[in-house]
Amino acid sequence: MPGYEVIGSEEFAQLQHIFDNGGVLFRHGFDDRRNDIYKVAEFEAAFARSQGVHDALAVTSGTAALRVALAALDVKPGSEVILPAFTFVATAEAVIEAGAVPVCVDIDETLNMHPPALERAITEQTSAVIAVHMLGCPARIPELLTICDEKNVPLIEDTAWGCGGNLGGRPLGTWGRMGTYSFDFAKTMTTGEGGAIVFSDQADADVARAWHDHGHQNNPKVPRWEDTRKSSGFNYRMTELQGAVGLAQLEKLSAVVEGQRESHRRIADALSDISDIRMRKEPEGAFSTCDALVFQAPNPSAAKSIRDSLIRAGGGTKILPEAVTWHFAAHWSHMPSLANRYNGNLRSSFPASEEILSRSVALPISAVGSGLPPEKIREVVMAAVSST
Repeated sequence: MPGYEVIGSEEFAQLQHIFDNGGVLFRHGFDDRRNDIYKVAEFEAAFARSQGVHDALAVTSGTAALRVALAALDVKPGSEVILPAFTFVATAEAVIEAGAVPVCVDIDETLNMHPPALERAITEQTSAVIAVHMLGCPARIPELLTICDEKNVPLIEDTAWGCGGNLGGRPLGTWGRMGTYSFDFAKTMTTGEGGAIVFSDQADADVARAWHDHGHQNNPKVPRWEDTRKSSGFNYRMTELQGAVGLAQLEKLSAVVEGQRESHRRIADALSDISDIRMRKEPEGAFSTCDALVFQAPNPSAAKSIRDSLIRAGGGTKILPEAVTWHFAAHWSHMPSLANRYNGNLRSSFPASEEILSRSVALPISAVGSGLPPEKIREVVMAAVSST
């Protein structure tokens, strides 16, 4: 837990700057009254620099970022897009909105996509792969990328939880063909709602920028109302207000991640001598954003007991186990295209993921040290495990 904890005068100053200079809230045009203030464009440039890439596109949400990325790849209706069975529903929703079929594969003990499961799932119908850095821990992205390159399938990184993290010093989101980010209120940095895409290919960036703006190419040779276009699109434009908040939040991102990592370290140290739990695995070279501390309890009953005990003590857990139905494909029977892909047997389709997730506990991490102290968490976890 994340950027909303550090919202303050800096965000307000960025917003005030807009209203002191014409109050234009639309990212394009109205040049005669905005005094050359373009917060979204400024934020895009700053975010691209922070990730070490040439171009970034700001959009209305992380879900929108995925949808625009799929449009930039020209994913065809009826084709298949592979994603991990453990992710937020938005990853699958973006695929469905593109007219494609989500194909979910098992996770491993990183709680991210299992590379051998991906390799088995790729077929001639596969049009893209979405790897998710779940709860801020890097996926085994070099292995996944090798598989995708061998199969000539583009890889999108869903970096909703991973903004500010890296693997071997390379920022998460910059390994694949495109990387998408979420800036919703519960993310490492926030614009309230909002998201972004970064690109490794300029042609993808050009298509995405037009598609997120009704097809506008924003051709500098003509006025916007006479703009050129090559395709239709949709409206996923970020507002100037979001861009302004993003500029202030981006300045705080490194401090937020370091704060989360320190909180994570203190809690992990407090739990390190409890032999009945096992910490989530991370790939070699992982620099996680530490959005949550995840460990494996000895059995599902113990995981539930730990959750109940933490709540009684005034704390709680995050996603695992209480919100798993929003984050595990086995429960998404409300998505017909997904359920039909598995002949209506979603609950039995991901046994390896089910076994891992049923024993998992995720503790929310604060960037500023709020919540239960590590010693209290250790006491509660120890007592709960001992009683099961």
